[in-house]
Amino acid sequence: MAAMTTGNSRADANRRRILDVALAELLRDPDASMDQIARAAGVVRRTVYGHFPSREALISTLVDDAVEALATAHAEGREGVEDPAEAVARSVLAVWEIADRYRLLVALAQRTVTMQGIRERLAPVRENGVRLLQRGLDEGVFASALPAPALAYVHEQILFGLMEAVNDGLVPPADAGPSAAVTVLTAVGVPAARATELVQKLTAQV
Repeated sequence: MAAMTTGNSRADANRRRILDVALAELLRDPDASMDQIARAAGVVRRTVYGHFPSREALISTLVDDAVEALATAHAEGREGVEDPAEAVARSVLAVWEIADRYRLLVALAQRTVTMQGIRERLAPVRENGVRLLQRGLDEGVFASALPAPALAYVHEQILFGLMEAVNDGLVPPADAGPSAAVTVLTAVGVPAARATELVQKLTAQV
């Protein structure tokens, strides 16, 4: 039993190392092959394929990791915050820290996972966002002609669009998080001046 546990632990450690190295290699070179990833991870090609049957499967797993990290950041950002506007701003700022790390991966994943696949993975995050947005609408903090479920999609697209804008060099990465938070808040009817002031206050606390 101890030998089996040790073997599983080693396999888990190898898998985690391959994923960490693969992310770094793919962010450095989006066309990195499985052979390149194996060499960078210090393992043979067969070991990589033993965990991931294809490059697409490897990228899909990395996207799953990214979504899990985004979900955690989204929840932690709004936890214990009563004001819906502040909760949205905090969650967007927290999510962007993760999204900025994975933005090149998301662009790469669109070739294999597809945007529909990414959206499906984000469904739990979106559902939590809908509840927060609905609370803001009910309390009169937000004002929109769109219902909360549609607004959640709008917010999602704002973040995806901003990731692409940063990738294309249109927005400096350092400005993207605060810009995303202000844009998301104004999209739900928060006055631009208040949204900017709130985001500036939150970023100053970091």
